[in-house]
Amino acid sequence: MGKRYYCDYCERSFQDNMHNRKKHLNGVQHHRAKKAWFDFFKDPEAILLEEQAKKPCRMFLQKGICDFGPNCRFSHMSDQDFYRLRRQVEGGNSQEHFEDKILSDRSVEEWLTRREKRRNALCSAEDVKTDTEESPEETDVPQHLLLVPDLPPSLRPPPPGGWKVSANTEWG
Repeated sequence: MGKRYYCDYCERSFQDNMHNRKKHLNGVQHHRAKKAWFDFFKDPEAILLEEQAKKPCRMFLQKGICDFGPNCRFSHMSDQDFYRLRRQVEGGNSQEHFEDKILSDRSVEEWLTRREKRRNALCSAEDVKTDTEESPEETDVPQHLLLVPDLPPSLRPPPPGGWKVSANTEWG
């Protein structure tokens, strides 16, 4: 069957060869999905500036729905949405940008060193607790790592009790 290429932006896979990959990466659907992904990380001020520059969508104002959806070149924001967005930008209650969040929270290195110390302490202790309840400070992953929604399973933090591993697992 051959190798398959999975596009994280479009959430689809296809046979991996040069022609198919080039066709997909230059396609309209891929460009739209990629734009939607990066738009998710825009700060409220940038969104407000973009939306103020657009004219209101007549179709959306009349029917409440637009055939173009998020790809419409006109604004679908109501006056209330503009007001809330302005308050959010001016009031400083805006959700901090992803990079700002990383800099303001504790660093990943600090978290990793704490984690390593906890593991060493658990391994050296003679009686290890069997219950999985620990204080939330110790098991919490830094919040800036959890800001991205819909992370793939390989990037999500482990469940509180760890992953269940059967003794008879064969690899390969």
